[in-house]
Amino acid sequence: MEEHRTVGAAWPRIAVGVDLVEVARVRSLLEDSPAAETELFTAREIRYCAGKRNRYARLAARFAAKEAALKALGTGLGPSMRWTDVEVVNEPLGRPRLRLHGAAAEAAGAPGNWSAEISLTHTDDHAMAQAVLLLPPAADSPATRPTGH
Repeated sequence: MEEHRTVGAAWPRIAVGVDLVEVARVRSLLEDSPAAETELFTAREIRYCAGKRNRYARLAARFAAKEAALKALGTGLGPSMRWTDVEVVNEPLGRPRLRLHGAAAEAAGAPGNWSAEISLTHTDDHAMAQAVLLLPPAADSPATRPTGH
């Protein structure tokens, strides 16, 4: 008879991703291919950055956040995922938050079973983001593997 450990089930899996982006590369991409903007960013992200100083640095930071979140999920941009499946939204006082949609949300697990924290920063030249996700334990983690007697 197999027993499953339940003690570890209460402990989330901590997943971390980080990414660094050159602002000039994002600017060049968006200026050379205007359609790329809606492939990479949600309408809300575009609106948020539109009226801001350093628009391209802010967009680059959001792109870095998408990359960091996908790294934390361990999926990268899979075949069924879109860049807009990962969205950076801002609270009223400006704190960035992560919203997952579509295939990215499926990769994270059931709504309410995961949470995320992100941090964004940028200079004129570079943008960086770190994502920390608290996810349900993986099915093959020591916390959920059969103990076998």
